[in-house]
Amino acid sequence: MILVCLGSIANGTVLGWTGNIIEELKSKKFNNIEIDDFDIKWIGSCATLGAMIMCFPIGIMCEKLGRKVSMLILTVVLICGWLFIIFANCVVMIYVGRILTGMACGGFIVSAPLYASEIAEKEIRGELIAIAAFVSIGVMLAYIIAYVAHPEVYTIILTVLPLLFGIAFLFQSETPVYLMKQGKEPEARETLIRLRGDSYDVDAELKEIKKAIQEDQESKISFKESMKKKSTKKAAVICFTLMFLQQAGGINAVVFYTSNIFESSGTDLDSKISTIIVGVTQVIATYVASITVDKLGRRANLIMSSIVMAIGLIILGVFYTLSERWLVPPHTLMSLGFMPLLGLLLYIIAFPIGCGLIPWVLPPELFPVEIKDVGAAAAATFNWFIAFLITNFYFDIKQVIGGDITFYIFSVVCVITTVFAFLVVPETKGKSFYQIQKELSGEKGQLKGIKEKEFNF
Repeated sequence: MILVCLGSIANGTVLGWTGNIIEELKSKKFNNIEIDDFDIKWIGSCATLGAMIMCFPIGIMCEKLGRKVSMLILTVVLICGWLFIIFANCVVMIYVGRILTGMACGGFIVSAPLYASEIAEKEIRGELIAIAAFVSIGVMLAYIIAYVAHPEVYTIILTVLPLLFGIAFLFQSETPVYLMKQGKEPEARETLIRLRGDSYDVDAELKEIKKAIQEDQESKISFKESMKKKSTKKAAVICFTLMFLQQAGGINAVVFYTSNIFESSGTDLDSKISTIIVGVTQVIATYVASITVDKLGRRANLIMSSIVMAIGLIILGVFYTLSERWLVPPHTLMSLGFMPLLGLLLYIIAFPIGCGLIPWVLPPELFPVEIKDVGAAAAATFNWFIAFLITNFYFDIKQVIGGDITFYIFSVVCVITTVFAFLVVPETKGKSFYQIQKELSGEKGQLKGIKEKEFNF
């Protein structure tokens, strides 16, 4: 588990790489490469493009090659991507490096929780969403190292992290679930003994794994037949809408271009220090969110999150209005210099509580068993595609309509998320898979005489 967390940190640095070095990139401080605003938006968005590419392939890789081998391949891809960036002599090489590192990041976000859930004891599987906190640690670490190191040295340091992970992960076992799927029960038994200890009842867990695999195989129906079901259609609408709203709320634009937001706002606060504060806050908020998501409920978290995010974005937008449109004298603006940091802190604190986690939690809960993997992969692909559009066109939109209007639009999206969560998103906390599917089908209550298959969420 510790190694999986290290891998999450290494992949989180991909998202944070541009956050605190945009001005250095534009000042030719990275390999003396000429980089302008057009290049910056592509450097930022290429990572999301790479992540989008990997959503479907990683699922196939995990099933065909195994969880461990797939994660090792992703690690090699990540290191190769960083090497492209380190030895870049033109901006195109940086683009290629960002696409490769984005592919690794997108694939790891899918494969790491899968690997962790299949090696962990069932009593702690619900807490594995805390892995997301370690991605945030990677973002924060990137912000901090960028502040103290030259961009070239900074990038080399980030390359060391996946290298360490890859070397250590070579000595880890494949998951017992995958080994059982491959008919390798003796190897699965040895793995469980190694993971649980000699005194653990390995046979009981092997029997559970075998039963789950058998039920999964028996439940399979065609994709076409599944898509005719009302529950499947409603699940798709909810999941894809939430993925769109998550990214249209501007989160990746904020993460990728944090220092630029502070620079362009006109605040007298140090943009790099403010960026680090935002990164630290995101780590704390993500951890808190990971341990409360099963306590407050999906809808409550989502509603609370989107409301606070909207408030934070409005505060940021108001400061941009005062700054860009010269509505107050300079000395008054200086006294309000705390507003960008306050707005972004509220936004970053609130995001993981609901909007950051719930869109990823719901697809496995809402999609029927027969298309759960395909549905989740499709929703993830759509999410990264919207992220690519937002991060790529953020600067263009900001230049055309102004920074204030851009953040007001993001805030409106958060308000829409609140309404959508209240009116449409079902509460899945504590409900069995059977109950969720009946509710999505529009059937209230439970049918007598039908035995439910309970799934803990």
